[in-house]
Amino acid sequence: MKHTLICSVLFLISHYISGQTKQDSLAIKRAALDYIESQQVPNPKQMEQALHPRMVKRTFWKDKATGKDYVRETTTESMVLLAESYNKNGDKFPATPKKEVRLLDVSERTASVKLIADEWIDYMHLVKINGVWKIINVLWEFNDISRQQ
Repeated sequence: MKHTLICSVLFLISHYISGQTKQDSLAIKRAALDYIESQQVPNPKQMEQALHPRMVKRTFWKDKATGKDYVRETTTESMVLLAESYNKNGDKFPATPKKEVRLLDVSERTASVKLIADEWIDYMHLVKINGVWKIINVLWEFNDISRQQ
């Protein structure tokens, strides 16, 4: 009995020290979902609330003329504009879009997330600023990498 009590207390202390709460996990997942859902049903305000103002989104691309790979970058401002117009005609996503969020690692003020959404995989870093979780980095690729050309 004493051993069980000690183990329980140690578990609770370690959980408290790590800083991760159920509310944090839900808020992190909500930010990732806001990111993708704001593109599925155009909503720039939803995108803006998910992103840190200095977010950078990156992917690799291939220059058609030279055949060389390079890194493309997108900013928060560009993503907010994208959310306004990308799926305006409702033809960019299936009727029931895929949006799977996996929490890879969560600490007190940082988190790593993998978002699997239809044709894309997005790896995200989030920060907790003034009590709010925001996406600050995104590295993405197509599920079919031959499309990144």
